[in-house]
Amino acid sequence: MRISTRGRYAIRLMLDLAIHYSGSPIRLKEAAGRQGISEKYLEQIVSILNKAGFVRSVRGAQGGYALKEPPSYYTVGMILRQTEGSLTPVECVEEGAAPCEREADCVTRILWGKLNDAINGVVDHITLEDLMSWDKTRENDYII
Repeated sequence: MRISTRGRYAIRLMLDLAIHYSGSPIRLKEAAGRQGISEKYLEQIVSILNKAGFVRSVRGAQGGYALKEPPSYYTVGMILRQTEGSLTPVECVEEGAAPCEREADCVTRILWGKLNDAINGVVDHITLEDLMSWDKTRENDYII
């Protein structure tokens, strides 16, 4: 499984909105500049996040975007599933997948199930708040 730039940039955008929120919405142009991402590409991503109800948009001269919920609400898994779709490594372990004709004899299905559980176990337990905390820790690291 490989996460696309859309998924990675969506996480970076959501994290940027969380870190730089000071009571007023954040302009996409500012976030794009900080993140080194094309504003046009971020417009596509923020549209997905807006439709999912993750961000709110404010129009006008003082407009921009802000998270609808606190950073502790959003997991990496929530954001990735909106932008990437399913995170399962193979179709046979996806919830609601049609049964495979080899399921009873397929030992690799156990492997794919464990990999799927590991992926979900990570992405569903790391929040934007965790990423913010990691960012602060990184900022406080210094080398002598």
